[in-house]
Amino acid sequence: MKRFWDRAGVEAEDGQFRVVLDGRPVRLPGGASLLVPSRALAEALAAEWQLAGGARGGEMGWTDVPLTRLAGTAQERIAPDPEPVVLEIARYGETDLLCYRADRPESLVRRQQENWQPWLDWTERTYGARLRVTAGVVHVAQEPQALAALAQAVAAHDPWGLAALGIAVPALGSLVLGLALAAFRLDAATAHDLAGLDETFQEELWGRDNEAAQRRRQVGEEVALAGRFLELSR
Repeated sequence: MKRFWDRAGVEAEDGQFRVVLDGRPVRLPGGASLLVPSRALAEALAAEWQLAGGARGGEMGWTDVPLTRLAGTAQERIAPDPEPVVLEIARYGETDLLCYRADRPESLVRRQQENWQPWLDWTERTYGARLRVTAGVVHVAQEPQALAALAQAVAAHDPWGLAALGIAVPALGSLVLGLALAAFRLDAATAHDLAGLDETFQEELWGRDNEAAQRRRQVGEEVALAGRFLELSR
């Protein structure tokens, strides 16, 4: 669409904040004004809109305002009924990346153990969810109690946290890493590095694969967006 505004700003409203374009609120597809829980997030959204399209009459799209898209998802799609999103995110606990280890070479086995196991231990201490680990690609069934504890941990997040988890967890392939990111125990770059441990090992062994590197960049961008959204929503 064409840019129709000159200035993006922020206004407070009943303890929340909205983005305004030349004084008019940004509206979601359903017609409601976009409201966010923190001034920091609102200012970041306003900065997106101030840059989008360059100037009045310029072309812009939703890819120019990624934080706004996440905020809209939280308000319009998640907040009215969080349960389906909670279940979708929690399902990643059944096949968490950190539970599937290599059986060789020993250097990779050791690297996975040293880098991944501490986060499974953290998950058990924090949420009471003890996850089983296997070697290879054969599916390992997790205890129902562990999966229930993880679902409860996901459900404890507000719509803003769920929106971020909804991007980070699929990108990382790990509910454990997503929860650690949302708990501010991991930053986005470290979570991305942990999820890409196998790919990094293969690159060290065989050299760079351009397609794999491009996929990792995309994952990194998604996780960084989720991490920034979480931080701004605090």
